[in-house]
Amino acid sequence: MISTLTRTLTAEEGAILSDAIRQAIPAVMNVPWRAYWSLIRFDRPVGTLLLLWPTLTALWFAAKGMPPVNVLLAFIFGTVVMRAAGCVVNDLADRDFDPHVERTRQRPLATGALSVRQAWFCFGALLLIAAGIVLSLNVVTRWMAVVGVLFAAVYPLLKRFTHFAQLGLGVAFSWGIPMASTAVLGTVTLEIWCFFLSSFLWIVAYDTEYAMVDRKYDVKLGLHSTAILFGSFDLPAVAILNSVVFALWIFVGVQVGMGWVYFIALAGVAALFVYQSFLLRKRDEADCFRAFLNNATVGLVLFIGAAGDFLLRVSAT
Repeated sequence: MISTLTRTLTAEEGAILSDAIRQAIPAVMNVPWRAYWSLIRFDRPVGTLLLLWPTLTALWFAAKGMPPVNVLLAFIFGTVVMRAAGCVVNDLADRDFDPHVERTRQRPLATGALSVRQAWFCFGALLLIAAGIVLSLNVVTRWMAVVGVLFAAVYPLLKRFTHFAQLGLGVAFSWGIPMASTAVLGTVTLEIWCFFLSSFLWIVAYDTEYAMVDRKYDVKLGLHSTAILFGSFDLPAVAILNSVVFALWIFVGVQVGMGWVYFIALAGVAALFVYQSFLLRKRDEADCFRAFLNNATVGLVLFIGAAGDFLLRVSAT
């Protein structure tokens, strides 16, 4: 292969290029790709799905059906990249705590598989990619993206000083919803703001489930969360939040004019919320984590209901 690449060059130029390639190959092979893969959580896609499904649903609501392909692709790839960037920032902020928590002690910064400098380099590269993606969208959405980056940067610090890190995540993870509206319509409609509120509360609920897994470690480390704040009221709090979320999804569906496909999907969502309450009943850490993971299915069912409803309308005309 190297000889093919250098065939059209002079002997001296070819020799220089061949040496450069041979020297570069070991460097590439020695890059800790697996550690970077873990740092950006590509080995754990559930977080990306939790971010993606409501964002896609918002796109379908805003466009009253399938959005423009360029906007759709920008949000899919943007979601993947920004979730990865958020994970890097989170690990940088928590690098002194993660080694002391069972669930996080194998993360690359906690084990030393990657250095802080390497993590910052990865974060910078991800932001450059995200900037390239958002430049394909309109000006309003670009400014919205800047605000979203600020939310994502502040979120990891909240658990040091307040019990409301889950609220910060709720805003950061839901910010793609109003962005979806501005990307399609140039503005944010009342229905989309209501959907943003529902997503915010849903995230507070499922991140409380997530925080219940680490609660005993967070107490020892002096960190805070809604799981600690709610205490013995944690199960009713999650149930109430999910009930309000469900009511808001019904309201948004009525306002947007959704049909029977969407509301059948919501019946499935209700069943999944009940299942989560069942899993949480004993506060077992493994079951709490399973309840958290189940929310990726909730988001998928919601999206299928919305997209399927709009598709049925198109096929009926």
